[in-house]
Amino acid sequence: MKRFLLHCCYWFIYTLQATLLEMVWMEPLLHKFTQWDQWWICLKIILLLDIPKMALAYFLMYVIVTRILEDKGKLWKNLAVAAAACILAVLVYRMIFDYYVIPYVAYNLMTQKGLFDISRTLLAVMDIGFAAGLAVALRLGRIQLAGKDREKKLLREKHATELKYLRNQTNPHFLFNTLNNIYALARKKSEDTPEVVMKLSKLLRFMLYESNKDLIPLTEEIRMLDDYLELEKIRYSDRLTITFYKELDSESQMVAPLLLLPFVENAFKHGVSETRFDSYVHISLTLKNGILTFTIENTKEDNGKDKVTDSIGLSNVRRQLELMYAHHTLEVFNQPNTFKVHLTIHLNSHANLSLYHSGR
Repeated sequence: MKRFLLHCCYWFIYTLQATLLEMVWMEPLLHKFTQWDQWWICLKIILLLDIPKMALAYFLMYVIVTRILEDKGKLWKNLAVAAAACILAVLVYRMIFDYYVIPYVAYNLMTQKGLFDISRTLLAVMDIGFAAGLAVALRLGRIQLAGKDREKKLLREKHATELKYLRNQTNPHFLFNTLNNIYALARKKSEDTPEVVMKLSKLLRFMLYESNKDLIPLTEEIRMLDDYLELEKIRYSDRLTITFYKELDSESQMVAPLLLLPFVENAFKHGVSETRFDSYVHISLTLKNGILTFTIENTKEDNGKDKVTDSIGLSNVRRQLELMYAHHTLEVFNQPNTFKVHLTIHLNSHANLSLYHSGR
């Protein structure tokens, strides 16, 4: 119905402007008629001449264009059919004009010329070409826009699927690390084991119900990080120093869930857990005017390697950042005895997947 109304609107506007132009052109011949009669005569002329224009326009739009786009038949054959249809439309236009418009609508006020008069034939070609050509151009434009919309939809679905995959890959990774913590405590027959299990249950509840959301409050993400750090404190006891500095100018700022956890996990799995002596994890998180700055630094053993090798968590979070935030910077510093990550995100540049574009 919407398309039908749009087509009616197109032909109404076209007929209106063509009638006005016809009145200007016919005014010297119709000066004896009232303005209303002039308008009515010109309107009838245009409506009659619209017949071949509309027939050609819809034939080209829904037959020729469709066949070409669907790759039906050879291109030269479709173009030949289109050319024949144009010639036929011009012929019908000239017949209507000479054999009906001049004698019956224009009261023989115009000079009768031959059916194939060059000047009137060229006028017919331009008139039909403009009306049908514009209609075809609009259809092609609509097809192109619809194609871009489909492409964007497929891209959104692809990115949403990839993001879900990355998060699902992170969750087992997190669970695996935490279960290792519980295993270590259980072997020591630590009294902290039940508390750790309860904290793990709380974290898993968060991951089950919150991580499926596109965005969560930053305060919830911080609370989850606090719980995770409490687990690690229990595991490493006195040989680990943890500091977590937070400064937020808004309690309602939203962020993608589980975005910061992989950095914290990485600090323990590839840093603290491999260090034989006293170690530390220093975390700083600030939020100002929608810009999140997150820094985490941890001690590590000097293995003589300066090259940074991404773990599963870091690789995933890099890709999640690319998918979800248009403006961000991620820097990794691998020093002999320390490992540091500095992340800056413009949280208000969250790439709602409906607006996602591949370039940043």
